[in-house]
Amino acid sequence: MLLAGKSALITGAANRIGAQIARTLHENGANLIIHYRDSADTAAELRQDLSSLRSGSAVTLQSELNDIDTLQTLVQDATTAFDGLDILINNASSFYPTPIGEITQQHWDDLLSSNFKAPLFLSQACYPWLRERSGVIVNMLDIYAATPLKNHTLYCSAKAANQMLVKSLALELAPEVRVNGIAPGAILWPQQGDAVELETQQKLIAQIPLQRTGTTQSIAQTVLFLVSNDYVTGEVIHVDGGRLLRNF
Repeated sequence: MLLAGKSALITGAANRIGAQIARTLHENGANLIIHYRDSADTAAELRQDLSSLRSGSAVTLQSELNDIDTLQTLVQDATTAFDGLDILINNASSFYPTPIGEITQQHWDDLLSSNFKAPLFLSQACYPWLRERSGVIVNMLDIYAATPLKNHTLYCSAKAANQMLVKSLALELAPEVRVNGIAPGAILWPQQGDAVELETQQKLIAQIPLQRTGTTQSIAQTVLFLVSNDYVTGEVIHVDGGRLLRNF
């Protein structure tokens, strides 16, 4: 129980990687604040699952992270839930193509806000609480922060900004608060609406030295390492099966 007595706020925690991170931290003793935007039902199901294992160990909070005026309320509710905060996981993210010639102001606002602005302002809002507990922030990045993906200029640029945010905050918030990032590779294919054709999936997997996709557990285990090791800060760990070694 590495995290017994600690509390963790995870954004976008109702589904996919966020939900697995929540389960893994909970298994290791943490109390969970499950943030969601639209996924009220799945967030409630996750809360029920976790609470059935340890009564009163999880709550859900709804918030639109792109509206920074709501973040103080989110942080106040999160810190009230378990009388403080030890861990912030900036996981929520938008992802979709924006080919040059088709980029709109709405695309800019959504992709830059979810992938850069929200992690920055939420980290800032949580900092006083995290400082009291020698806490930790983990930002979810992407291998495309280092090497761009065609037709995804805005997304890649936002993740690159987030990658610098990790390093900048690690320097600025030290020594009380540690800040690290995780850059996943091929873990989960996009959800419906951004389906990746089977042939494209196979071509991508062929570029990965380990010749397979990762799992949500691969990411959650890395989060657990970063939140429990108290002498790591300013690092970005690539969980990509070695894909960056081949420069795509």
